[in-house]
Amino acid sequence: MNVILSIKPEFADAIFSGQKKVEFRKIIFKKNVEKVFLYSSSPIKKITGYFTFSEIIKDTPQKLWEEFGEVGFINEDEFFKYFENKEIGFSICIDKIKLFANIIDPYKEIDNFIPPQSFRYLYGMLKNDV
Repeated sequence: MNVILSIKPEFADAIFSGQKKVEFRKIIFKKNVEKVFLYSSSPIKKITGYFTFSEIIKDTPQKLWEEFGEVGFINEDEFFKYFENKEIGFSICIDKIKLFANIIDPYKEIDNFIPPQSFRYLYGMLKNDV
């Protein structure tokens, strides 16, 4: 099973350049996930690639920051604002990355596509899945 994750373009670019080694999330997948496809939000509005991950760490935002803040490509104020009023958060430890040479228009590839608020399970394959 795969997921599509909505992400701001600057964070997607940082993942593909290797600068961002973890993705922080307030909620996480309940199912086994193999690939995380990145939907780069406005103004791109395309699926630009995917990553696999080695593990997902569940902990308090404070402990996540202490362990992963330096590789999360986010400043401390933005991080704690994102996790405001949350007792638990998640760090997805990025493993392998794949930037598509030809980015995917999800509006053409996925029936009735609506960009996910956080993530969305992808049942079946994209027509151009690699």
